[in-house]
Amino acid sequence: MKRLCALFAVFLGIVPLAACGFTPLYAEPGVSPGLSAIEVRVPHGRTAFLLGEALDDAFARDRGQPPRYRLELVMTERDYSRGLNLANTAKFFEDEFTVRYKLVEIGGGRVLKEGVQSVEVTYSAADQPYAGVAAQEDAQKRAADQAAERIRIDLASYFARKSAS
Repeated sequence: MKRLCALFAVFLGIVPLAACGFTPLYAEPGVSPGLSAIEVRVPHGRTAFLLGEALDDAFARDRGQPPRYRLELVMTERDYSRGLNLANTAKFFEDEFTVRYKLVEIGGGRVLKEGVQSVEVTYSAADQPYAGVAAQEDAQKRAADQAAERIRIDLASYFARKSAS
């Protein structure tokens, strides 16, 4: 009975969306093929590598086809210590990651889209050295995932507008 009620509730939620002309971003013609044709170029560094991996996953790169676009990334990272404990050392850290990116058409070298995304993450300082390293690495992973998601949304919007015009 619970399953039937849940199915009915889902059905009631979908019907109004279908009636209002709602179309998911990925359903737009040209969005998914555009994203899957992007080759990602990242600078050196751990966070840049993680960002490249997250973007490849987000774009669902089609490795069977040659890329039509290249995404060039430039990253800056800044660490700030925040708060002091009794030993006059930082209680936690704030990391600021800024990603500048350009979407370049590989065939002609024309820059199609440029953007900047900033992400701030915090992590606790730890007394044990390994715990501190693990916390910092976790913060880098979270920052890379957040930046990748913001870039994916920005580029998906670009391809949706491009296919609509």
